[in-house]
Amino acid sequence: EKTGKQIQKKFGKESVIYFKCDITNASQIDVCFKKVNQLFGKIDAVVNTTYPLHKKIRTQFENLDINFLSNELKKHLGGAIIFSQRAIKYFLKKGEGNIIHVSSIHGVGIPKFEHYRGTKMMAPIEYCAVKSGIISMVKYLAKYYKGKKIKINSISPGGIFNNQPRKFIKRYKASCLNKGMLDPEDINGTLLFLLSNMSKYVNGQNIIVDDGWVL
Repeated sequence: EKTGKQIQKKFGKESVIYFKCDITNASQIDVCFKKVNQLFGKIDAVVNTTYPLHKKIRTQFENLDINFLSNELKKHLGGAIIFSQRAIKYFLKKGEGNIIHVSSIHGVGIPKFEHYRGTKMMAPIEYCAVKSGIISMVKYLAKYYKGKKIKINSISPGGIFNNQPRKFIKRYKASCLNKGMLDPEDINGTLLFLLSNMSKYVNGQNIIVDDGWVL
């Protein structure tokens, strides 16, 4: 919330509006869409980059609790599905729309577990299951709404640099082709492409931006 308000202040309310919203709550999403539509006149595209952070995010598979797992799947994958449902409801009335979800390379390929050896990091199974589920959801919905002029795609970024341990960064880069860990800005070009009319007939696709990690 603090970051959202800082961004709004930086760019001004005529360009950026921040709303706090639970994307697992359909009515809250509807209210958010209604407010944005009133302020800007219409919504052309939506981008879902949400991810629920929990204290148990690094729980080993052997210690995974069913209650935590259910909550994770509901908030992350369930939230993406409900968000898509409400966005599509709006776009069907509008006559066209554009939905972009952020998945991950761990939704495309199995984690390289050797990269995490000797660190406190890990790639949780629920994260991989959710991210692959988002890719499947995108394809399903794109086909389901054939002929409705609604684009639905996803982007699967590689690892984003966030001061990870040096040994992890070194191992990760060895699996890539040039840069290794990416900066957030490295995803912007693909995002802008999907938001623009240049991708008019790109639909139901998952675009990988990972410096060759999955190869």
